[in-house]
Amino acid sequence: MIGKLYLIPTTLGDTEPLEVMPISVKKVVEQVDFYIVENEKSARRFIKKISPKKSQPSLTIMLLDKYADELEIRSYLDACLQGKNVGLLSEAGVPAVADPGAVIVQMAHEKGVQVVPLVGPSSILMAMMSSGMNGQNFAFNGYLPIDKGERKRAIKDLERLSKDKNQSQLFIETPYRNEKMFAELKASLTPTTRLCIAADITLPTEYIKTYTVKEWKQQQPDLHKRPAIFIIQK
Repeated sequence: MIGKLYLIPTTLGDTEPLEVMPISVKKVVEQVDFYIVENEKSARRFIKKISPKKSQPSLTIMLLDKYADELEIRSYLDACLQGKNVGLLSEAGVPAVADPGAVIVQMAHEKGVQVVPLVGPSSILMAMMSSGMNGQNFAFNGYLPIDKGERKRAIKDLERLSKDKNQSQLFIETPYRNEKMFAELKASLTPTTRLCIAADITLPTEYIKTYTVKEWKQQQPDLHKRPAIFIIQK
């Protein structure tokens, strides 16, 4: 029999795993010994936290980071072909969404390995849920350009697209550049455009607010080094 590829969510910060995900995730972690992860240290820490009695030496950890060899990655699902189950762990949130794990999922489909997604926190969906914007039609755009001129054009393009398609536009920024992004949004967007900022989702410091750009100009939230999702809708 061919093993399964489990897509295992992780927490979005330092919270107890079972506060934000179902017991089914714990049960899978307890019975899987092969893992594909971005960072071995944080992956082992999560596994230990959700399943303290699990033997760490028994784990086989395969790295999927920017240094991973493409040829080596092709062998990561060999365990499935030998009848073993494999877990794909994201660094934060759900695997394969804004996450390099998508290449493993694609490979699983090519090899005839069953893909089993597990329920867990997704910052993108949770931000969308709590924004009050159009959840029937939305797009995630990843990171915007770093160059100031290109970023400003991208922001205006997303605002225009949002109006033309009645489509909520989501994007992210490196946490230490959040405040620069916030300043750029206030300067570039029209006053009536709505902007949602969702930071530290599921953490005790969770901050989720939606205002018009005009209203945001009276606000100055502390966003420095806090993982955040930005959503705009014209």
